[in-house]
Amino acid sequence: MRWIVLLGLLCAPAMAADSVHGEALYEGCQDCHSLDSNDVGPRHRGVFGRKAGSLADYAYSEGLKASGLTWDEKTLDAWLADPQKLVPGAKMFYHLDQAQDRADVIEYLKTNVR
Repeated sequence: MRWIVLLGLLCAPAMAADSVHGEALYEGCQDCHSLDSNDVGPRHRGVFGRKAGSLADYAYSEGLKASGLTWDEKTLDAWLADPQKLVPGAKMFYHLDQAQDRADVIEYLKTNVR
């Protein structure tokens, strides 16, 4: 009987991403980022689908400019989990430990910040 419960937990679908919660979490990003203007970090409007390090009016780290990354669910998740691991020498050190929090912020960026 226990193995059925365990199997059910392992096979249960992940919680859907919540852009409303992502927007609330994004407020913590606004110490360094803005949607529409560069600050300590680059602006985020249109970040989803954009090539990393590609805004001409922001001074990115050399590592990020040379990374070849394009911001999508996978790359943003890895970035938000540990930016230094994804791109050594990146300027950003902030990270989100919880996978659901990362998914929610990514959903916010993807659906509401085009």
